[in-house]
Order: sequence, then C-alpha cells, then structure tokens
Amino acid sequence: MDLPVFLTKISYWAIPALFAITLHEVAHGWTARLFGDRTAQMLGRLGINPLRHIDPVGNRARPGGAPRDRRDFLRWAKPVPVATTALRNPHLAMVAGGPCGSACQLRDAVIWCGILWVVAHINGNQILMNWIALMAQAGIWGNVILALFNLLPVPPLDAGRVLAGLLPQALGSRLEKIEPVGLFLALALP
Repeated sequence: MDLPVFLTKISYWAIPALFAITLHEVAHGWTARLFGDRTAQMLGRLGINPLRHIDPVGNRARPGGAPRDRRDFLRWAKPVPVATTALRNPHLAMVAGGPCGSACQLRDAVIWCGILWVVAHINGNQILMNWIALMAQAGIWGNVILALFNLLPVPPLDAGRVLAGLLPQALGSRLEKIEPVGLFLALALP
C-alpha cells in the first residue's frame, strides 16, 4: 500500500474509530454511575477524551498500515473500571451495563447515517464531501461491526457479561473464569 492511500485511509478511519471505542466505554461508565459506582468518574473516564480510554495493545497500529477492510476496525479501549462493591445492585448493574455499549454504538451508526445523508444532499467542495462521506461510511460499518462483535456471548465482551449475570451463579462463575482469554477466543473466530 502506497503512502498516500495509507494516509487517506487513516484520515477517514481515525475519527470514527476514536469515537466508537471512547463512547462505548463512556456508556459503561455512566451505567455504573447510575447504579452507584463513581470509580470511572473519579478516574476521569466519563469524558470523551480518547487519550483516557486508549489501550496500548487494543489500539495498536496494525502492521502494514490503515484498515484494509471492516475486520481491521476491531480494536478495543481500556475497560472502564467498575467496583462491584460500590454498586447498589451488582447483579442487575452487570446485566444492564452489558448492552449499553452496543446500544451506544448502534446509536452512533445512526448518527453517521445522518451525516452521510446530509453530505449527499449538500453541494460543496467535492473533495471534502467525498472525504466526509468516506468517514461516515467508516463510522457506520465500524460501529455496527463493533456492536455485533460485543454481542458475542464471551466474557469480557458485553454479551458475555450479560450471559454470566443471567445464568445461575455456579454457571455464571464458570463462564466468568474464561474472561482472561475470552477476548482472544472471540478474536480467533472467523
């Protein structure tokens, strides 16, 4: 991949990717706050500053450059810390907090659809409009893919936490034990 193509892809994927991972984690932090845990708030993790959410491994630069396809959008942020002892109803909080990240990403995909619609109906600088359209498309695909990825029932993904909370405690505890390797299992799926 030559340098201009690489820089172009980075330019229109960077903003949607940063918003997707940041807002996903902020949604989890706000949900925990609603249930009484202020840990994320005290650590400054309820804001949209992406620097507070970047995980050096999850947000690594892919060898070879910019995303080549939609699967390369799969990156992750530092998980928002949750002190389960501070939650008013830990069981309900974990079940309710799981889908909020994916719901946030689906909402963001709808917002990017709106941006794409507006760009399609504006007469302006064609180069700028094309760039914004590419960015909106990246935002749509990226958010939908990340939302669906987080619906895999494998801890530490969102649906895995929900499933662990809905199962009887003995089974839920067993499922939670795969959390340290769960992300790698999910990434190994085709």
